[in-house]
Amino acid sequence: MDKIPGQKRAVQYLYPAIDPFDQRMLDVGDGHRIYVEQCGNPEGQPVIVLHGGPGGGCSPAMRRYFDPRHYRVILFDQRGCGRSRPHASVVANTTWDLVSDIERIRAELEIDRAVVFGGSWGATLALIYAISHPEAVSQLVLRGVFLMTRTELDWFYGGGAGQFWPEPWARFADMIPEDERDDLIGAYHKRLFSGDLRTETRFAQAWSSWENALASVYSNGMGGEAPGEYARAFARLENHYFINAGFLDEDGWILNNIGRLADVPGVIVQGRYDMICPPRRAWDLAQAWPGADLRMIRNAGHALSEPGISAELVRVMDDLASLRD
Repeated sequence: MDKIPGQKRAVQYLYPAIDPFDQRMLDVGDGHRIYVEQCGNPEGQPVIVLHGGPGGGCSPAMRRYFDPRHYRVILFDQRGCGRSRPHASVVANTTWDLVSDIERIRAELEIDRAVVFGGSWGATLALIYAISHPEAVSQLVLRGVFLMTRTELDWFYGGGAGQFWPEPWARFADMIPEDERDDLIGAYHKRLFSGDLRTETRFAQAWSSWENALASVYSNGMGGEAPGEYARAFARLENHYFINAGFLDEDGWILNNIGRLADVPGVIVQGRYDMICPPRRAWDLAQAWPGADLRMIRNAGHALSEPGISAELVRVMDDLASLRD
């Protein structure tokens, strides 16, 4: 990504860096132990943060979108990524396992209801969790909406986004023999789960680079090369979820069940030029969900770190805090 002033400006909207007051490894069964942390005000309004990917893991910057005097911020690394173990494992790793893990965390930390905050895949998981447990969610705050539909996967892995970004698309697609390019998710699946660590890592870095190249409106299209261990977890988990259509019963499951959120309000912060999760999905969601407040951010792409997106998310969380004070 180009080094530009906008990348620095995003930081000015965030709260100062803080350390967790609680860190633990939580045994959630099936051989999985997930990393959970809390920061901010131990007596504050709970907010559960859901990272993207699947497989992205949490970062310290994610703590900084919330006023630490008001919020009790809970972050965790989903199964198979970040500090959770086993690393890069897809065994007993489905959407419904993650929904169960959120419930386990809520019970462990004695949380009645919480704000659920998530972007990209984190928005997907937030919606699925809220639809499954609306009584546990006081508010949804979503960024870069992804509804886990075939249309969205075809856009990003079938050449749609590549029409705007032909150079990184060529690097991504050319890794695969021409006779397999009609199903790049399937073709990458063979390599990401080949059993050979070097092959898995090489294709994982190519998979991650394609996504990273399109994350910011300021991108130069290069994407960079993610560290091998991170890329392998990220790519394997994403691919595993995508090839299984998010483990949902039907295409369009979220919109088909959005009526369960009739009493749950939400704010959607969407980059106008998001090439990974096109704004049409956020629009469709807002049209189907009466409690949603859609905020389109001009001159912004997909990344959480886009200046306009960071500014709006902090504003949303500050406004919610002021309603409680």
